[in-house]
Amino acid sequence: MTLKLTIFSQEKEDFVLEILIDSDAKFTDLHQLILSDCHYEEHQKQSFLICDDEWRVKQRICLNDSDEVGYDEDINLMSRTRIGDFLEDEGQRLAYMFDPEGKRFFLMELTEMVFGRAGREALVNRRHGQAPQQTSGPLQTSPGGGFEDESSPSGETEGSLDEAFYGDEGFEEEELDLEGYEIDE
Repeated sequence: MTLKLTIFSQEKEDFVLEILIDSDAKFTDLHQLILSDCHYEEHQKQSFLICDDEWRVKQRICLNDSDEVGYDEDINLMSRTRIGDFLEDEGQRLAYMFDPEGKRFFLMELTEMVFGRAGREALVNRRHGQAPQQTSGPLQTSPGGGFEDESSPSGETEGSLDEAFYGDEGFEEEELDLEGYEIDE
C-alpha cells in the first residue's frame, strides 16, 4: 500500500509537498527524500513526531539513539521503523523536525492510502512554493552587546532601534480610545 503524505510549513504558507511512499518503507527513506527535495543537510537530532488530532506529540522517531530521549520512552529509530507501523489512518498527523536547534518543523498529514501501487520508490508527487531555509541564521554578538541576526535585512542590533522605528514619541489624547480598554476616568 502507498501512503500519500502532505507536508506544509507554518513559516511559508505557499509551500506544500505531496509525497507518495510505500507503507513498508522506513522513516529513513522519508527523511532522505525530504532532505533531498528541500536541499537540506542532515543533522543528528532531526526526528519525526507522531501527533494526535490536536498536534500533541505521542511518539518520537529519532535519526539515531544518541538523541535525548527519556529513559521511560521507547527509542524508535528511523532506520528500523516502518512508516506503516505508525501511520494507519487517513488524517493522521505527524511533524518533521528539520531544524532541531531552532525547533523548526514541517507539519504533515496522511491524506490518502493508495492501494495497488506497493513496492514503488518514494517520490515527490506534487510541489508548490519554496521550502523555508533550513536554519534561520546564526546569531552573533554585536559590539553593543546585543545579538545580531545575519539574515536580518537591516543588520540592526536589538538595542539600536530608534524612536522613528516605532513612530512619534508623543500621542494625542483624543487618539486613545479609553472605552475600548474599559478604563474609567
